[in-house]
Amino acid sequence: MKVSRVIFSGTAVATLACLFLGWHGQAMSADAPSAEGSDVLGRIGDLEVKVEDIRSSLSNLGARDEAAISRDPAVLNQVVRSILVQKIILKEALAKQWEKQPAVVAQLEQVRQSTLSESYLQSITNPPANYPGEAEIKSAYESSKASILVPRSYRLSQIFISSLKGADKTTADQAQSKLEMIRKSLKPKDADFAAIASAESEEKESASRGGEIGWLSETQIQPEIRSQLTSLTLNAISEPIRLDDGWHFIKVIDIREPYTPTLDQIRGQLVQQLRTERTRSNSQAYIARLLQENPLAINELALSKILPSDLAKVKSESR
Repeated sequence: MKVSRVIFSGTAVATLACLFLGWHGQAMSADAPSAEGSDVLGRIGDLEVKVEDIRSSLSNLGARDEAAISRDPAVLNQVVRSILVQKIILKEALAKQWEKQPAVVAQLEQVRQSTLSESYLQSITNPPANYPGEAEIKSAYESSKASILVPRSYRLSQIFISSLKGADKTTADQAQSKLEMIRKSLKPKDADFAAIASAESEEKESASRGGEIGWLSETQIQPEIRSQLTSLTLNAISEPIRLDDGWHFIKVIDIREPYTPTLDQIRGQLVQQLRTERTRSNSQAYIARLLQENPLAINELALSKILPSDLAKVKSESR
């Protein structure tokens, strides 16, 4: 691992795919008409995805997914690709009347019932539109100050020399020889760290940027490197630091001291958090009332008869 980095995960892609592919079945239908005058986002065969197909779904995104798209617009490109692939598969499935298969009919009914119950539960447990109020937002901000503190961050560059621990002697000697060569190249006061990183660093992604890794909070940086940063001034270069994957020369380009975001900076997150918590509380109260009015009972004996024999045996032995 070439120094901890923030790597964009597929969470937002999965969320968006669920929104676009799952919540808008009509828009996904192979024969669904496209909105007149809509811009085409993509095509596959004779099928298209237009702006109107996904516009309403975008309004349902949470703050985190909106931020993900803002940071990396390629996420939306991936989602459109997923929609197009889903469309062509759906077209073939419908042509073969796959929706009439007994097992598929049963699955579709389960999805229908689940969607109905979940959407109904959401409709009656969502807090009112004016929740939370300003006083509640300010109270939540004050009580969460300790947890929202942004730790010290470093903007770093590196020169990396691959040298796995346990490598054979020839490989280790070659790495050591390159390490000494780079160490000498960095000695002069006018040494160009970026040029040396571009030419010599074996971590290609950062090397393409003159060695720059970018901003990392101190919690994202491996302990062996973090312990060296406190003794480095701006633009100073560390001695080579040994990690499991090899050697790292680290340069500190900039430092941000710890700070607490202002209320305005995290207002949206706080509002979403408070609404989520209130929805959860409302759901729990609603379900508790339903169970009180409609006592629930499970026939354990009958249940055991539909379990595989080995699971039934385990269940019996645990009693």
